[in-house]
Amino acid sequence: MNYELSIDILNRLLTKYDKTYYLEARYQTRSLNEVSFSNGELEKISTIENSGLGLRALVEGCWGFSSIYCMSNDMLEECVSTAIAAAKALSTTKKVKVKGLKHLQRATKGIFKPNVNGQLQDIDIEKKINVTREAEAEARKFSERIKSAYSSYLEIIDHKIIVNNDGAEFETFDSKPEFSITCIANSGGDRVTASEGRGVTGGWNDLFEISDHLQYARLASQRALNLLEAKRVSGENSTVILDPGMVGLISHEAIGHMVEADFVLSGSIVKDKLDSMIASEKVTLIDSGRSPYSEGAAGTMAVDDEGVLAGDVVLIENGKLKSFLHNRETAFLFDTEPTGNARAFEYTDEPIIRMRNTFIKPGNDKLEDIIKETKYGYLVKGPRNGQADANGEFMFGAQELHLIQGGEITGLKRGATISGNAFDVLKSVDMVGNDFSYGIGTGYCGKFQIAKVDGGGPHLRCIATVGSLE
Repeated sequence: MNYELSIDILNRLLTKYDKTYYLEARYQTRSLNEVSFSNGELEKISTIENSGLGLRALVEGCWGFSSIYCMSNDMLEECVSTAIAAAKALSTTKKVKVKGLKHLQRATKGIFKPNVNGQLQDIDIEKKINVTREAEAEARKFSERIKSAYSSYLEIIDHKIIVNNDGAEFETFDSKPEFSITCIANSGGDRVTASEGRGVTGGWNDLFEISDHLQYARLASQRALNLLEAKRVSGENSTVILDPGMVGLISHEAIGHMVEADFVLSGSIVKDKLDSMIASEKVTLIDSGRSPYSEGAAGTMAVDDEGVLAGDVVLIENGKLKSFLHNRETAFLFDTEPTGNARAFEYTDEPIIRMRNTFIKPGNDKLEDIIKETKYGYLVKGPRNGQADANGEFMFGAQELHLIQGGEITGLKRGATISGNAFDVLKSVDMVGNDFSYGIGTGYCGKFQIAKVDGGGPHLRCIATVGSLE
């Protein structure tokens, strides 16, 4: 017999085993729907429904993990036994063992749901197909110089039941839709690419709250056409004003990974810098699971996969490093509290330390004043992919750069990269905008397993190296 699990079933399962073991059961059902169009053709349409159980066991200082999709009584018990056996086998050879877990002061119980405007399940697949098709067609008809376009819609709908023998027993629901469109403009052999889109935690109406699908198509097309006329940027070290998307990308990739406690234990550059100044006093950086600042952002979650409530973690406060991101194991090692950052993408994955929504807190400066007080520099918009290393060095692509001369925007540049050492860049911040938005919600973090995240902040002014992709 295969059936849906409940808190009671999972509790009865775990109580059969040795109370000295730490056992954690996570039942997950997922619905994933994806539609994409390219150059007028339906490129992909898929619907995936799956469910299963992931079981972690901490025995004799070692972790064991097992997962199953067939949930008969016999298979459930075999899953637990397999995880325990794996932990015991590892304990005979592993020299460095888990010293302990930070026990929860109050076991998490209840049902956690995101705020949703327009349930995704209530929107039929035909509408999702039509929206994606119409956006791609709108992008191509915008101008004859738009030679090709690609649009995609994806949604992930999750339900989890998590029980452990520390007393946690709760259910979480999640709803994460995203939409994006990419346009390629050509003229005389010259070619540029531009993208627009959004990802949220919420419903259909939340996704298209700021712009509808046709507006995103027009924005992407217009951006591509503007860039086609722009000159390429020359490399230099310069004053730059970063838009919220670029701020989010640097916050996540170049800073956020440095302060994940598992990375800290492996020798992160910030290992011995708690309570040290690592940024300008104007910089306060936060990773948030669920708070007024993160409500509706793509990485929003109410509770993590170890049963820890996922609130705000102040990582940098007025320039000073204040905290790392922890699961229950690293919180025990650092003698602190877990921060709600243990996440597993699917039931076949083990929870590991991951960011949620990582952002810099707004300041007091108006964007127009930041531009007006910049004698020479660039306004940087539209994050692209890039890389960051263990020392905080980063290089990210930017869709567009606006040259600033004498406090005014005087021209558009393209084909640019922004690079530097993240900590040097943050130390150079001298103006922080009073605006705020997220800008990387259509992306995923790929640390061993993918995770839905977001990043953002206000516009801020700093010093970085501007380079050319060409």
